[in-house]
Amino acid sequence: MLSKSLTPYQRPQAQVLRQRLAEPRRFIQVVAGPRQVGKTTLVQQVIEEAGILAHFASADEPTLKGAEWIAAQWEAARLMAGGEGAVLVLDEVQKIPGWSETVKRLWDEDTRKRVNLRVVLLGSAPLLIQRGLTESLAGRFEVIRLPHWSFAEMEAAFGWSVDEYIFYGAYPGAAPLIDEPERWRAYILDSLIETTISRDVLLLARVDKPALLRRLFELGCRYSGQILSYNKMLGQLQDAGNTTTLAHYLDLLAGAGMLVGLPKFAGEVVRSRGSSPKLQVLNTALFSALSGRTFEEARTDREYWGRLAESAVGAHLANGASVGACELFYWRERNHEVDFVVRRGQQVTAIEVKTGKPRDARSGLQAFAEAFGEVRPLIVGEGGIPVDEFLRRPVEYWVSS
Repeated sequence: MLSKSLTPYQRPQAQVLRQRLAEPRRFIQVVAGPRQVGKTTLVQQVIEEAGILAHFASADEPTLKGAEWIAAQWEAARLMAGGEGAVLVLDEVQKIPGWSETVKRLWDEDTRKRVNLRVVLLGSAPLLIQRGLTESLAGRFEVIRLPHWSFAEMEAAFGWSVDEYIFYGAYPGAAPLIDEPERWRAYILDSLIETTISRDVLLLARVDKPALLRRLFELGCRYSGQILSYNKMLGQLQDAGNTTTLAHYLDLLAGAGMLVGLPKFAGEVVRSRGSSPKLQVLNTALFSALSGRTFEEARTDREYWGRLAESAVGAHLANGASVGACELFYWRERNHEVDFVVRRGQQVTAIEVKTGKPRDARSGLQAFAEAFGEVRPLIVGEGGIPVDEFLRRPVEYWVSS
């Protein structure tokens, strides 16, 4: 029986991992997701409750470790495995240069020699760990993706209201600090934003203009929920970069679970990819911490709170998209706009968020339906599904046929 300390959203993923570890050795298991979503805790609990022998090792100090470190940890796990088998868990393995080639060599050795050693890799940046997987480990791995925590998880774990979730976001480690606003903000800025950018992005990917990437992130948080062309971004950033560089940096920030640029829904993949992106934070704590506003200041500013609430809805949808529940877009044509367009299989759902905005939501939904045929329209907020109800349920509930 899996531990009750796992959240409702984590239990299915934990069950998947447990089932896979109980099967005959076939694939490397990769548990990937942003910082502080509970990857290590989930794996530890699954292994402990399954009663499996395991060797845990973390590569959290990349300057001190190399391929020989992976080999040493692997050998220790082999000795533990014996005839009954064991699990090797390597945390933050993507921080070791050339990690995927070493893992491939050792995995293939064990396959030839029929060593009963299962392997679980953990990584904080899905895009970065995915690059190593697809380059060297094709056909040898399965991925279990963990997104940021949902409102249902934060409500169950900490008793939060929907307003607290909208403002303080979804970092469980920061939850005990919300009664000390300055301490909470410093934790988000220093322990999460700075650590993610400096250790999960700049150390692990080629970034020729790190200052530009940081300013792009700040711009994305400030304009979360708004559509900006790459040229307008360059103007705001006052940098001599180019649109290709900005698009690449947005991909890196999305891979680190921070900020995504949603494409325009056009019914055609090529046109969608060439559109101006709608900037969307993946955790509203990033939006709030960088704004410098207190919870009370944000709550009393109707326009600002409306933007923040829309970003919370967008983050909920974007996190669903990050784990494969759907594809997420926006749509705008002349004076008509739909906040979010969700495609799941053949089902297309158009979602308009009404949180104090003057725009007529129904006219945008109607124009979208006229342009693309049969779609499911949803209004979230005033006159529609309450925001707390929408955030409390998984994305699949709202967009499945």
